[in-house]
Amino acid sequence: MNRKLVMATLSLSLVFSTYTVSAETLSSIKEKKELNRSEQDKKQVELKENKDQQDHTVDQIEQLQSSIEKTVKEIENKKASIQSTKASIEKLKKEIDVLEKRIKERDALLKERVSSMYESGGAVNYLDVLLGAKDFGDFLDRVFALNVIAEQDKAILEEHRQDKASVEKKKEEVEIQLTSLNKDLAELEGLNQKLTAQKKQKASLLAHLQTEEGEIHSHIVQLEEKNELLSAQEAAIKAEIARAKREEEERKKREAAARAAAEAAAAKAKADAAAAAARAKSSSSNSSSSTAPSTPPPAPTPAPTPVGRDFIMPSQGMITSGFGNRSSGMHYGLDIAKGGSSVPIVAAASGTVARAYYSNSYGNVVYITHYINGQLYTTLYAHMRTTPAVRQGQSVSQGTFLGYQGNTGESRGQHLHFELHKGPWNASKSNAVDPRPYLQ
Repeated sequence: MNRKLVMATLSLSLVFSTYTVSAETLSSIKEKKELNRSEQDKKQVELKENKDQQDHTVDQIEQLQSSIEKTVKEIENKKASIQSTKASIEKLKKEIDVLEKRIKERDALLKERVSSMYESGGAVNYLDVLLGAKDFGDFLDRVFALNVIAEQDKAILEEHRQDKASVEKKKEEVEIQLTSLNKDLAELEGLNQKLTAQKKQKASLLAHLQTEEGEIHSHIVQLEEKNELLSAQEAAIKAEIARAKREEEERKKREAAARAAAEAAAAKAKADAAAAAARAKSSSSNSSSSTAPSTPPPAPTPAPTPVGRDFIMPSQGMITSGFGNRSSGMHYGLDIAKGGSSVPIVAAASGTVARAYYSNSYGNVVYITHYINGQLYTTLYAHMRTTPAVRQGQSVSQGTFLGYQGNTGESRGQHLHFELHKGPWNASKSNAVDPRPYLQ
């Protein structure tokens, strides 16, 4: 009786400790989910700020582009004006050539006139012309002719002066205009370079913001995936608790039935022994024989129930990479590989499927939550060839088919990557343990 009480007490202690551990685990998962949600909210705020900054930068780029287009148009107009001015300069050069030719001819004529006046004695020549008149009429004609010659000389000199002044003025005006146009063009080209540089900087900023947006999105997706995994683990743990409770109740019923059967068998054996003793006594009283009553045969000892292993090898093949550090970093599980197109993968222990989906890193992967001897475990089966054969929330038995060895996700060659975690799976893999001792 005392032994039964001790066993019952131990059984209850085990159940209560199991539920206490699971409650703590669920509480921890809830805290992690809250932290993830808080971080998601922060990232959403960062994402909004990033988008606002992108919109502002896009507006600035559009304004700069508009300014650049306007400046480029002005540059084109200035270049057209410069070309027109250069054409005017060419035309003016021709006019200047004509003027300079005329000036040169007048210079020669004036030089010749001056030389003639010098050779003839200058003003005395005019007196000789007047005194050589035949009569008064001829005198008047000669005076008139001299006046005409003097007026012509004066007109030639005035025209010569004006032509020279016009040439100098036109040269000066064209040079000023060309200098001004070149200055404006240089300023516009400088402005264009400045605007182009600013646009390039804004485009670089926009590219950086877009990259940052992608990183924020990726982080949010990772947080969402973590929360999905935590929620899945939470549901799987609850399912495992319910399964453990059902199995415990069923075990108690089986034990109670076994005890009742044993007690019935013992009672029957006792009754049979008493009946046999009574028959033996009756037989001895009726017989003169002194033969001692025979001892009843002992009840057969029930064969011990075989104890199964908590975990079995999840697949066939060689262990190509063990748990621990390697050249690429820490390896948190076992890599099991075997040649062939259909190498099956099975559940290492009974439990509840927490996740069954495609991961960028793990490829086709299955997470299973287990409660074994009051301890929570999580097993992970990665890089499966095809979509997992089980679904999230499904209860599986040890040896249940999950899929085939494959090469999906971040993998090099067909194999199964198997992880064992003492507790829930987490991204830092702080609960990961070497599976080998549990499989041997």
